[in-house]
Amino acid sequence: MMAILVASGCGPVAAPAAKSITLAAGTTLQDSGLFDVLLPRCRAETGIDVKAIAVGTGQALEIARRGDADALLTHAPAAEKEFLAAGWAESRDEVFWNDFLIAGPQDDPAGVGMAKDALAAFRQINEQKSAFVSRGDDSGNHKLELALWNEAGLDPGGAWYFSIGGGMAQAFRVANEKRAYLLADRGTWLAMQKELDLAVLHQGDPKLVNQYAVLVVNPAKHPHLHAAEARQFAQWLHMPATREFIAAFGKDKYGESLFKIGSAR
Repeated sequence: MMAILVASGCGPVAAPAAKSITLAAGTTLQDSGLFDVLLPRCRAETGIDVKAIAVGTGQALEIARRGDADALLTHAPAAEKEFLAAGWAESRDEVFWNDFLIAGPQDDPAGVGMAKDALAAFRQINEQKSAFVSRGDDSGNHKLELALWNEAGLDPGGAWYFSIGGGMAQAFRVANEKRAYLLADRGTWLAMQKELDLAVLHQGDPKLVNQYAVLVVNPAKHPHLHAAEARQFAQWLHMPATREFIAAFGKDKYGESLFKIGSAR
């Protein structure tokens, strides 16, 4: 017997998505609220059900190496380019960006707000042994933080340095509790700032650019992957209507967009 769907005064009944992909992505995209609206829009427009796994970028890359993700949406350019060069991805395209900032206690005991650049800010935090929360999760944020410490000639550690092994939202909550500094992405800051007793103390350094890219995992490595759907998802992110939607995300709620379209460089 053939089943018939009947609309009841509400227009046609949408058929369930016939296609799906697993997307390994940075936690900031979930914590900022972008995925809550972007992924349902993708399903409605393409028929692709995107199942997101929100983890640090390092974990996302490892998930893809195991063949457990069809695509990536991450923000660690150096690690992504190595992943691509090693043949694990068939493509990498930069899609949108925002920036990182250094937040901390409003009274700013380390004087970060007076620092000339991000490296100077990190040196002052280290010199004062002011509490600092590190995500410690091999995320894009964590990779940049470690690179900044290294470039500043420092190896942080001790009772003042809290490595939590968690996402951006968790890092904010721990920093709020401990009156600590942290490196944060602007999107999650805008989404959470009203519940935090913290302030933005340093921003605008070119070293703090936060670039996101979409990578299609190479089906030659794992033939079971949904490569056609992953490619379609990557193409959809570049469509003018999608780009406009992402560029507008956050303006109505926060007064500014959480993400800028394209490449920052």
